Amino acid sequence: MSNPWVVVATTVAIIALSAFFVAVEFAMLAARRHRFEDAAATSRTARAALRSSHELTVLLAGAQLGITACTLALGAITKPAVHHWLTPLFATWGLPAVPADVVGFVLALIIVTFLHLVVGEMAPKSWAIAHPEASAQLLAIPMRAFMWAVRPVLRALNESANRMLRRVGVEPVDEMVAVTDPASLRHLVEHSANVGALDASFSAQLSQALELQRITVRDLADPGAVPVTVPTTATVQDVQRASLDSGHLRILVGDAGAVTGVVHVRDTLTSAPSDAAAPFVRPVYELPGDTLVATAFAGMREGRHHLAVLTGGERTLVVTLADVVERLLPQATGTSAA
Repeated sequence: MSNPWVVVATTVAIIALSAFFVAVEFAMLAARRHRFEDAAATSRTARAALRSSHELTVLLAGAQLGITACTLALGAITKPAVHHWLTPLFATWGLPAVPADVVGFVLALIIVTFLHLVVGEMAPKSWAIAHPEASAQLLAIPMRAFMWAVRPVLRALNESANRMLRRVGVEPVDEMVAVTDPASLRHLVEHSANVGALDASFSAQLSQALELQRITVRDLADPGAVPVTVPTTATVQDVQRASLDSGHLRILVGDAGAVTGVVHVRDTLTSAPSDAAAPFVRPVYELPGDTLVATAFAGMREGRHHLAVLTGGERTLVVTLADVVERLLPQATGTSAA
């Protein structure tokens, strides 16, 4: 190919195609699938990206095949042309034929490699990582078309790679599983705080939140606290007096250490002091003492319970939503509405 303009146009096309495959590869690796699922109902590109995420190994095989083909094309078209242009130039400077040819070859290799790495790989990689979902959706449909055209080749290459993996004891998968356990998140928070990327106060709050995944409600309860309780025969006046004395809005009801219910003082405000409190008693929410705090918190929120009585112990222990918030936000102050 001796026409310089044809070579330049071909080189630009090859580098753009390489950038396309590189961006697809890194965008699909960095993107979050749930964001495609959220947009799939109204977006054709999101549906295409979601389908690609379900056959990630085939997509990556296509991207790598495209990048390899572009690299070979640059080596077969652009590098010889640049070498052909530079060698006579060095010869006119007085260099002998062989040194001029060697210098032209080396410079051609450097120029083509620079263009391919910086423009065709590093720049699109950075863009895809910075905007993974947007770039994945933008490139999804043309990449699906390419995969459709060369799918038999991709499947053959993918199966060959899978057979090699199985021979060394590795079971290949078609989708990327992104599971982050609490231990990994805890390590990430600690590392971010140590290098100064996360403020110490936020680090403490995140660490406390992650602790809720492994501590139980019995660990959270104050063993020295005595729950405020009125007997089952209590009147409205008894409930209101107990609330005033303790500062709590929810008062337990029970006899002989056995809690049978809970009454909110707000429900008694329109009743006469001598009225029985029994009509205002609600069932108490009970939890085994070994329930994880995260599980208990989810259950209390779902059932709108602000207070839980722990079972399985020698004495009555109470945990409130305020206790969870205080553990999550140690700086927060306030009274527990037990």
